[in-house]
Amino acid sequence: MTFEEKLTNQEYDRIWQEYCGFLDLDMASYMKIQRRLLEEQMGLWCASPLGKKILKDKRPENIEEFRAMVPLTTYEDYADVLLLKKEDMLPDKPIIWIQTTWEGGKHPIKVAPYTSGMLKTYKNNILTCLMMATSKGRGSFDIGIGDTFLYGLAPLPYITGLIPLGLSDELHIEFLPPVDEAVNMTFSERNKKGFKMGLGKGIDFFFGMGSVAYFVSMSIASLSEGGKKGGSFLKKLFTMPPSMTLRYLKAKKQCEKEGRGLMPKDLFRLKGFLCAGTDNRCYKDDLEELWGIRPVEVFAGTEPSFIGTETWNRNGLYFFPDACFYEFIPETEMYKNLDDPSYVPRTICMDEVAAGEVYEIVLTVLKGGAFARYRVGDVYRCLGLTKEDETRIPRFEYIDRVPDIIDIAGFTRISENSIKNVISLSGIDVTDWAALKEFTEDRGRPYLHMYVELAPGCVVNRAVSRELLKEHLTIYFKYVDQDYHDLKRILGMDPLEITVLRCGTFASYREKTGKTLRHINPSIHDIQEMIKMQAAFDGHRRY
Repeated sequence: MTFEEKLTNQEYDRIWQEYCGFLDLDMASYMKIQRRLLEEQMGLWCASPLGKKILKDKRPENIEEFRAMVPLTTYEDYADVLLLKKEDMLPDKPIIWIQTTWEGGKHPIKVAPYTSGMLKTYKNNILTCLMMATSKGRGSFDIGIGDTFLYGLAPLPYITGLIPLGLSDELHIEFLPPVDEAVNMTFSERNKKGFKMGLGKGIDFFFGMGSVAYFVSMSIASLSEGGKKGGSFLKKLFTMPPSMTLRYLKAKKQCEKEGRGLMPKDLFRLKGFLCAGTDNRCYKDDLEELWGIRPVEVFAGTEPSFIGTETWNRNGLYFFPDACFYEFIPETEMYKNLDDPSYVPRTICMDEVAAGEVYEIVLTVLKGGAFARYRVGDVYRCLGLTKEDETRIPRFEYIDRVPDIIDIAGFTRISENSIKNVISLSGIDVTDWAALKEFTEDRGRPYLHMYVELAPGCVVNRAVSRELLKEHLTIYFKYVDQDYHDLKRILGMDPLEITVLRCGTFASYREKTGKTLRHINPSIHDIQEMIKMQAAFDGHRRY
């Protein structure tokens, strides 16, 4: 039976148990599912040409041997097979290939195969996420046949493009605008058409990256402004149903009384609000204020599919036991490996994590997936093991990408290699540099902060001003990394900040402390210590 058929038959308890029953598992039951599915996946993966290639013809007989014999992998281990879509080398036949950015300036894209088993799990877990977004507590959810869904998603071949495809087999959802139209529209066109339709039909669900959802939400808020935007909106009053027109007029009057601008919550009553991607914590409070409902955070990735969701309490992610087998690299082990790439970090399983500890996640994709013991590049903190939501399995919060990658608002994957390329292409004579992801003091928004030491002879206050340096590097960031370009094009963000340090700063710091700073995300304490020891130009002020 489809989800819609179960809804029609009012089999609510059955639906909850089928899609959300994993929340009732104890740790032993959760791990039993994990181990059973991994054993099935081992049979497929180890027998495939891809698995044999990575295993170098070794054959593990059990999970312990699998974890000991399969090395920790990254996309480079799969690229020669996956980028050429060599289906005959895979554990199972792919039904569709999903795409995302790999690394700006070095590798344009990476692709991942999805099998029929993976797609079924994806579909079920998306429905779970929708239920969680509307839930008020255990056993409650509010999904209706024909609910409207604002299409704030990237279309295929990106992972969110699978959502309409997956839901279409299970439940009639009306996407605004319709998917067959949305895929041929620009981001701006989709938003305008979606909200225009939403004014007539209402909006039940909204799903997007936190940064994108905020940008879209602010564009709605601007409708109450005067001038062209406001006038354009007033014209739309004549096409609204009477109920929406009345709601708008009441909302406008109330906003004037409260001395504030119009917000989406004044016009729409969302059933469910979902957000994904990095830096969601920077936007969730504002999104709750704008919409009157706090987003439920979910987590997904091109390689692992949908792997986790928050519940009705919106206080941490729970990982689905049927999407991937989860291993975790403790934070100390992760940093040892960053400092010494030859060091092999140890991993632990879900039943070994500790509350308060930070981990890099390692995934083996189940149901015929290609990736085994895969370092997807994400870092989580375990928030707790029991009691919250009356659950008995670990709960996590997403922290960020791994420290050697800078991701801004879910759009970029800036690495040491990409910054070196930018500096090389720019022709600027840079002696040394460090780049950190930092957050603005006022709104807590993420940005890329580069600390740059120019070569002797480059006198910043005469030959190269800070603004010129910033403008020059920005041009090449956009050239090297299309996603960086999209930050400005789509979100209106200019994420680069530069502090110019005087000549000899880095060398002096190394000499006095014996430390060599990492180029990407060194400790902010070390940066501050370096600046204090060897002042920036003009008495420490930022250029």
